[in-house]
Amino acid sequence: MWGDKKPDAPARPPLAQQPRTNATSGGTSISGEAKTMAPLDSSYPASSSGSGTARLGASLHVKGEITGNEDLAIDGSVEGLVQLEDRKLTIGASAKVTADVIAREVVVYGNVKGNLRARDRIEIKKDGSVVGDLTTARIMIEDGAYFKGSIEIDKAGEASDSHDLEKPAFSRTPRAAATTANSSD
Repeated sequence: MWGDKKPDAPARPPLAQQPRTNATSGGTSISGEAKTMAPLDSSYPASSSGSGTARLGASLHVKGEITGNEDLAIDGSVEGLVQLEDRKLTIGASAKVTADVIAREVVVYGNVKGNLRARDRIEIKKDGSVVGDLTTARIMIEDGAYFKGSIEIDKAGEASDSHDLEKPAFSRTPRAAATTANSSD
């Protein structure tokens, strides 16, 4: 009984020998090969996790233009233009961005000097800092955040997503004018 456990203890060497044809399984042991190769694949956690977010590390410095079609997290420094039309840009706490930004969504934890244009929304977190003009459909600035610039709420990006032809802002304006006219009579 004790002699049976000794051969079972070193499990990895038999897996390496399994690629031979096994008459009981009816073919080659491909699953044995996959098990021995799995640790090699785990060295790329970003691609295997399925998050799809590219990352610019804290020690990296980029000068120029960044364009792409995937979400991006910046922890380093960027100077120039960042254009991710339909994607999310996250500016990390250690990031220093001196650039104009165009994206679907922008979340700022670090420092940004430049104009931000987001089709969906812009968030400036409590330790975030933005010096520049913001153009977006929705905005959130947390307590403690620093912001210097102007904000333009652009409902055009939001209206193009919905299929309504009439904008609610136009339907409210005549009612407000009618109420003001009635109250002055």
